[in-house]
Amino acid sequence: MAGRLTHPPSLENLMNASTPADAHARYALNPMYLFRWEETQDAHVLLYPEGIVKLNRTAGEIIGLCDGQETVASIITTLQQRYPGNDQRVAESIRTSLEVFRAKGWIRRQA
Repeated sequence: MAGRLTHPPSLENLMNASTPADAHARYALNPMYLFRWEETQDAHVLLYPEGIVKLNRTAGEIIGLCDGQETVASIITTLQQRYPGNDQRVAESIRTSLEVFRAKGWIRRQA
């Protein structure tokens, strides 16, 4: 598949992310992007007119739950159940990731 590959957000982007995601907020994929499994990449990707973003496993799982219906709290609960052990770390990682994804324009907060 032709296109420009981009990489996960840098530490600088994480540090510049805005405020933490509100527990009651709902996010959905920006309609400019198509989220799907790409066999040739062995990963979830975001396709858009100018290229492709290859997502790591965690990013793919989080974005896959951004359907406009699930709240941040329910996304956190779902992933804490999948990855038990350190609930606080999982929650913080999800909140940070959502804000980075929103800042990059991949997802949008729903009203």
